[in-house]
Amino acid sequence: MTAVLGAVGAGMANEVGKRGLETAGGLVRRIAGREVVAPADPDQTALVARIVYDGVHRDPALARAWQVFARTVPLSGAATATARTRPELPPSSRFFTDRDDAMKVLDREASRAADGRPRIALLHGAPGMGTSALAVHWGVRRAAKRFPDGQVHVDLRGFSAGTALDGSSALRAVLRQLGVPDEEVPPTAQDRVVLLRSLVAGRRLLMVLDHAYSAAQVRPLITSAPGVFVLVVAANALPGVDAVRVPVGPLAKRDAVRLLTDLTSKQVVSRSRATLPDVLARCGGSPFALRAAALRLTDEAAPAARQGADAASNADDPVRTAAEDAYRLLAPATARLYRLMSLHPWPAIGPAAASWIGETDTTEAERLLAELVAVHLLELDHDGRHFYRPGVRGHAEDTAHREDRAAGCAAAVTRAVAGHLDLALRAANAALPESWRVPPPPHDDTRQPESWRVPPPPHDDTRPHPSYANRAEAMDALVAERGNLLQAVHAAEEFGDFTTVVRLGQALWPLQLKAGHHEELLPALRLAARTADTHFPGTRAAGALHFQLAHTLGELARHEEAETAALAAAANERAAGHVRGHASAVELLGLLRLRQWRYEEAYAGFDEAGRIYDTIGPGAEGERDLPRARALLERHRGRALRGLGNREEARERLTVALRFFRDTREAYNTARTLTDLAETSLDSGDPAGALPLIDEAVTALAAERASYHLAHLHALRESCLDPDQSAG
Repeated sequence: MTAVLGAVGAGMANEVGKRGLETAGGLVRRIAGREVVAPADPDQTALVARIVYDGVHRDPALARAWQVFARTVPLSGAATATARTRPELPPSSRFFTDRDDAMKVLDREASRAADGRPRIALLHGAPGMGTSALAVHWGVRRAAKRFPDGQVHVDLRGFSAGTALDGSSALRAVLRQLGVPDEEVPPTAQDRVVLLRSLVAGRRLLMVLDHAYSAAQVRPLITSAPGVFVLVVAANALPGVDAVRVPVGPLAKRDAVRLLTDLTSKQVVSRSRATLPDVLARCGGSPFALRAAALRLTDEAAPAARQGADAASNADDPVRTAAEDAYRLLAPATARLYRLMSLHPWPAIGPAAASWIGETDTTEAERLLAELVAVHLLELDHDGRHFYRPGVRGHAEDTAHREDRAAGCAAAVTRAVAGHLDLALRAANAALPESWRVPPPPHDDTRQPESWRVPPPPHDDTRPHPSYANRAEAMDALVAERGNLLQAVHAAEEFGDFTTVVRLGQALWPLQLKAGHHEELLPALRLAARTADTHFPGTRAAGALHFQLAHTLGELARHEEAETAALAAAANERAAGHVRGHASAVELLGLLRLRQWRYEEAYAGFDEAGRIYDTIGPGAEGERDLPRARALLERHRGRALRGLGNREEARERLTVALRFFRDTREAYNTARTLTDLAETSLDSGDPAGALPLIDEAVTALAAERASYHLAHLHALRESCLDPDQSAG
């Protein structure tokens, strides 16, 4: 029973999981004979499980009802079955030398007899020393056979506090590598830890956690599974991580020469004999610097390496030295773009962002980016987008401050923020064209009500405006750019551009609604809501952002915070005189309470929302949407009544909603309402009445690709056909 309740709580990442949570709440209320609030942690789950245990042992009918429900809940074993993929490491470096001592330490820890202690090692070294390359090389060349169930590689992006994944996001990244779909990733970090442990138990896996920033990132990913070896890669020794520490220092002179020879040829190294000592001194044993220097050794037209004081000035930072050597050979336009792109920690830079920053077209931006990749000043990620190594970005940023001065630097960041805002608004409107929550696209004042009282930001008409062929293409653009969009929120706040902070925050709504990524979006949504409170209180914008914040907090099962944000949304919408927004915020409060099994309060919230909708008169804003809004409220009322055990009235409400969705041919909402009715029939011990409703729901979803909803319907259908099913 504890496992079933835990699985219900952990499954809230998709609509079927939320439905299962509501069903569980109504059944627990019925078993207990009173209201029981949804458990929020393992201790509370155990207490609710005890209530269920005692109740079903007193009443055989309740025991049968619980048994029928439990059969529809996928436990951890089912999740494991969907995640039996074999992840692989990225390819190893073609040329690799030295590091034998470090690899022997890794060999020993990976092959150590299981004794209950986690197998974990920490490779640490200064940027450019090849720690990541060493981890991948060892995993691919020396340890592949030792881990037949796969090799996970997750970039924790720990280049700075602002870019590093938090523990919950790191768990999601690992679970995704293990094959868990986003729709099955639990909303809370605690449940993600439980799922991770169940997935890796009994498997022989290597887990490489690259670019770790802190112990807090790493700890949730460490398990006691005897077949799992965790290899952490970081720039420092990460106090707080209990691991075998393997320092990675500079290559010895002999190995540095060997790597240069592998990268060029014996003839090139021999021809460079006179300048080789200076090259080696400037590279400082850094594999990254040596790879950059190899390009210049093979280019006979490149200037000879500099000597003396200039070489000594950066002797303790070979990455910066290599960046400076490459930078001095760049053409002016390439050098300018290299500098200006570094002024904010954009996670990944594509041609569009480069064109905004460099004030050029995308074709020219692509050419300049390719030049920077060729000389190792930019790297390519797996999506073909560009990013800086931390040390290289530091060099570029310092150079920009020196050469472009404050005004030039500020203008470059402003152009980047404006470009991302333009993209976000256009993509959001293309992804959700019918949504009144999405701010209007640039230069479109027809959808801009005066009561927003937030001035539209300035836009540069010379910048190319993206267009999208369909909703899917627009959503793909938002998902691909989400890291940069979130950084743009922070950059706009730093520059005091509060209108853009608010607009960008609102443009995130399609991402929240359709793609999730809630833990990633949460910091930006908090910032946008605070900004609206400070600079635009009592506006629709403030109401919208608190609504969005409440939505994401609810998806992350942070119910108390979500309720506070929803109340703030309602207050701001009421102050702005936005009736539809006010009603929607009150409706959200009801939905949040529904998930907490507070059915009476949820029903009261839906009634209040209905009364607010009733004040929208003919011709008023939102009047055309009223029939659908009322149908959704009827469905929500029916769900609350089902939780309260009032099945007859629940059927009446749900039937009203179903009639509307059938008439308007909304397949997904038709199927959801049919499912509610079927589950209400099952609650009453009427599987024969539930079966045709389930079959109609399956037919309605035939073209919707709603795989999780269909799986739930098939489980319900099996319950109907079970001869022992008698839930009433």
